[in-house]
Amino acid sequence: MNERDDRNCSAFSLPVHVERACVPPVKCQGIKTKLVPFLARSIAWHGEGRWVEPFAGSGVVAFSIAPPRAILAESNPHIVRLYRGIQSGQITAMRVRGFLQREGAKLAVGGAEYYYEVRSRFNRNRDPLDFLFLNRSCFNGLIRFNKSGLFNVPFGHKPNRFAPAYITKIVNQVDRVSGLLKRTGWEVREADWRETLNDVSPGDFVYADPPYIARFTDYYNQWEDGATNDLLEHLDRISCGYALSTWSHNKYRRNVLLDMAPRGCSVVTEAHFYHLGATETLRNAVEEALIIRSDHAVCGSCAGEC
Repeated sequence: MNERDDRNCSAFSLPVHVERACVPPVKCQGIKTKLVPFLARSIAWHGEGRWVEPFAGSGVVAFSIAPPRAILAESNPHIVRLYRGIQSGQITAMRVRGFLQREGAKLAVGGAEYYYEVRSRFNRNRDPLDFLFLNRSCFNGLIRFNKSGLFNVPFGHKPNRFAPAYITKIVNQVDRVSGLLKRTGWEVREADWRETLNDVSPGDFVYADPPYIARFTDYYNQWEDGATNDLLEHLDRISCGYALSTWSHNKYRRNVLLDMAPRGCSVVTEAHFYHLGATETLRNAVEEALIIRSDHAVCGSCAGEC
């Protein structure tokens, strides 16, 4: 999937050309699948430390860049439980295939009624395979929980969702990320982003992809505007390089966060379109922005701020 797939791990570094992303089995709001090539060519990092993601989400960036060592930290325990199950070998591609075949057949017969049965079952038992089933059959691939921690996304109105080809697609995604998660230098942890940033070392690189102000508000833990300010302050204090994903502007307005970026940062932008969102108004063209500590920005790609 990228230029260094055949290289020895010790030769890993960024920037690198990524032809296409390694699509993960989990869908998330604001997933960076189409932005991975932009991210991979905009960051300069020697790769000797750990790639650290305090908001791992689906994990698409780490899976696509494939560093030798990584920390995927996420506050949503259900994503963590699924990926830890894949990493340990408890959840295999073969097991996922059998599960989705059985549950998909029941969904085809029962439709919405069976979807809500599985949703209730998941909210009782927290089974990671039920989580995967819901994520791939709910409305618009959203991950949303209410204040009581219950998954509350409605049915996606596709009872025949789990056709053989679609199941094979998900199984292949599980198989691909399984190999990456089983690398000895990868850790999947359930943690608050502050705890994760407090654990970085000078040789690491942090890629932060928090919920976007005024775009994605349905996070597992509520995300307020003040949390973004707190995150910027924490990033400015860490001992290693970092990049922060946010949005630059759309047809309505500019993101004020860019004016709050720490001094000594560079800003790179790329046009993007979000297909995931709770409402149609959240599925529009937007200019994606990457705020990078300047000594880790690829020269020539910055917005005149190097």
